Amino acid sequence: MIAFTRPLLAAAGLVLLPAMAFAADAATATLTLSADGVVSATPDTAIVSLGVVQEAETADAALGANNTAMNKTLAALKDAGVADRDIATSSFTIDPVLVYPPQKADGTQEAPKITGYRVSNAVTVKLRDIAKAGGLLDKVIRVGANEVRGVSFTVDDQDSLMDEARVAAMKTLETRAELYAKTGGFTLKRILAVSEGAQDRPPVPMMMAKAASMADAVPFAAGEQDIRATVNITWEIEPAAR
Repeated sequence: MIAFTRPLLAAAGLVLLPAMAFAADAATATLTLSADGVVSATPDTAIVSLGVVQEAETADAALGANNTAMNKTLAALKDAGVADRDIATSSFTIDPVLVYPPQKADGTQEAPKITGYRVSNAVTVKLRDIAKAGGLLDKVIRVGANEVRGVSFTVDDQDSLMDEARVAAMKTLETRAELYAKTGGFTLKRILAVSEGAQDRPPVPMMMAKAASMADAVPFAAGEQDIRATVNITWEIEPAAR
């Protein structure tokens, strides 16, 4: 993004690039530029959504079976060193299992019948050691978890990387502003404003699968993640000395 306001330069007969826009300001001529700073990092944390789904003829039986399997799952996570603060319930549902009778010849249909109940309990788990994530998933699957709803990867220390991205954006802006000043025949004075745009979060790698079909050790490829900061700066400018 480039916004350029310069009534005095227009009077001096300067020819500016089409991307630059003029806005008359009797007091101050300004140059506004935007730049992105990007820092790439290898994710060090996996966010896993997994759960237990159990069906039975009665809600009580389905709930009991689900509780047993989920308790074993949570115990396996804790035995593997996952802290309580890294485990959070994300959903819990009890639903009837319905069977719909076939439509009759006259077009009518009987009401669906409840044949049982389904209980689903899911948790979101933060795994701070990606190298151990595959083996841990295999372990919890064997003791009770039977559904993996998704896996995403992130960098735990976002703040320091965002600061690096901000610094990179500022350096880019300084270089770019000097280039415009040299080419446009003006000088940069003081900075009037600095602002930060919305952070651009990259797409998160996901895995969706039924646990029952997984191999003994689940392979993960975390790839790289871009941390991006958008910075905007407005300078006061004046014609270069002749």
